[in-house]
Amino acid sequence: MDILQTNNLTKHYGKGETMVKALDGVNLCVEQGSFVSVVGTSGSGKSTLLHMLGGLDRPTSGTVKVDNRDISQLKDEELTIFRRRKIGFVFQSYNLIPVLNVYENIVLPVELDGRQPDKTYVQEIIDILGLEAKKYRLPSQLSGGQQQRVAIARALAAKPAILLADEPTGNLDSVTSQDVLSLLKVSSDRLKQTVVMITHNEEIAQLADRIIRIEDGQIKSDGLVKDGGRHA
Repeated sequence: MDILQTNNLTKHYGKGETMVKALDGVNLCVEQGSFVSVVGTSGSGKSTLLHMLGGLDRPTSGTVKVDNRDISQLKDEELTIFRRRKIGFVFQSYNLIPVLNVYENIVLPVELDGRQPDKTYVQEIIDILGLEAKKYRLPSQLSGGQQQRVAIARALAAKPAILLADEPTGNLDSVTSQDVLSLLKVSSDRLKQTVVMITHNEEIAQLADRIIRIEDGQIKSDGLVKDGGRHA
């Protein structure tokens, strides 16, 4: 089942001769539970695509469907609620609340939504990401890699339909990067979580099941990774 779909998605900035076509007719389907990398150089449109998929920006035209809901048609308040419940985000910056401990940071988005966290599920995430020993520490007491693990756990805690990762290892060294990426793949495999990761790094992209290459706002290639995991 496709959990994410775009149809003729465009995003243009400016008008006339100065118009920039950040996205130019992107058609994309992502199967539930798959791990997909979107690869492109700076300015290719990959980050704009992530912003469209996550409802962080509005398309010029076309549609974005997440879990069978056309988010491009939602009003601002509806979109905010939908995004909080259905879309998880992991960015280069960890965006943790410094006065909250690890556990409190993880469950915060769920609690802000007026819901009770699924404690059993949250504990499973904590175990998978190796955070049990750090559960009651503050972000300032963690390494960069540990903080990124917390950010991943927080994104997973609401059981989102999709998890969007924008250069999630951009601030980490190579060893820690591999660790964090492996954990993203584990969350996809063990929790059946759909992950879409934006990256400019070809080596990092190979960890996914499927690689989509974007140039000048258009998809140039789309295929399964050799020796990859499940079907995508």
